Amino acid sequence: MKTLLFLVLISVCWAEPHPANSSLEHERIVHIQENGPRLLVVAEQAKIFSHRGGNVTLPCKFYHEHTSTAGSGTHKIRVKWTKLTYDYLKEVDVFVAMGHHKKSYGNYQGRVFLRESSENDASLVITNIMLEDYGRYKCEVIEGLEDDTAVVTLNLEGVVFPYSPRLGRYNLNFHEAERACMEQDSVIASFDQLYDAWRSGLDWCNAGWLSDGSVQYPITKPREPCGGKNTVPGVRNYGFWDKDKSRYDVFCFTSNFNGRFYYLIHPTKLTYDEAVQACLKDGAQIAKVGQIFAAWKLLGYDRCDAGWLADGSVRYPISRPRKRCSPSEAAVRFVGFPDKKHKLYGVYCFRAYN
Repeated sequence: MKTLLFLVLISVCWAEPHPANSSLEHERIVHIQENGPRLLVVAEQAKIFSHRGGNVTLPCKFYHEHTSTAGSGTHKIRVKWTKLTYDYLKEVDVFVAMGHHKKSYGNYQGRVFLRESSENDASLVITNIMLEDYGRYKCEVIEGLEDDTAVVTLNLEGVVFPYSPRLGRYNLNFHEAERACMEQDSVIASFDQLYDAWRSGLDWCNAGWLSDGSVQYPITKPREPCGGKNTVPGVRNYGFWDKDKSRYDVFCFTSNFNGRFYYLIHPTKLTYDEAVQACLKDGAQIAKVGQIFAAWKLLGYDRCDAGWLADGSVRYPISRPRKRCSPSEAAVRFVGFPDKKHKLYGVYCFRAYN
């Protein structure tokens, strides 16, 4: 009897696990590597500031936690830089390097490379910065089964300005808003850019698209038509709307330019078509809205003469408020969209440097 019981116990101990529990047992396996050279990726600065046309280095270095060397030597180091979207759910490839193999992507081709000042330097150099380069970048370093990341934000010096077309307020869907900004030498602004502009005093009651698809507007002086006079100053958020069907204004962002912005001295006032030709005759082009805002904000350009711009609007930039020229505040004053064939004004031109 004792012998039989012993054999039964042996059978139970060596029995196969129940199929229903096999996957559960497998998921409980944990691999622990003690005292291993854990890979660490570090960005010495979380934010880097630059401007359009400049060069910048996004810092990124990698280390092993328990050693002073850059790599273990058993695996090749792979460095990958991507640009993050506003919600972090999508990444845009920028640059990848592994040994002698290196590749850049999209409009970054020919403009990006690794600094490689030391064995553990994965910093990314971006040359000839574009407005579209603004945003958050992720540096990812991979060695064998180990990897780590760091995020760096590239901020651009520039100016945010509200824009609506000749048709009037609230006439742009999101895609038209993007094109409108591009046509005026700018890009659609991000929330962070609009927030910084609000902190610098931007006050605008019309709601406009931002790059994340939201519709917002900045208020520094609460008043009845703009949310009520008893509300708190801030950036008001309308939320996210249908990019194809919903229509609003847009907030654009532009930075400095490689050229000369100027008011053309001309013996007579001009119609719109005459203004375009006058700039061409002077070796330039009629200036865009983004260029007048950049000249005003970044260069302190000041001129009391109203002049035509490329979109058919008439504006003038005032950096020194004075009587008859924006007495209360520094601003780019908007005259309107006059009749192109019959109204006469001066003209602002832009000559690009080669």
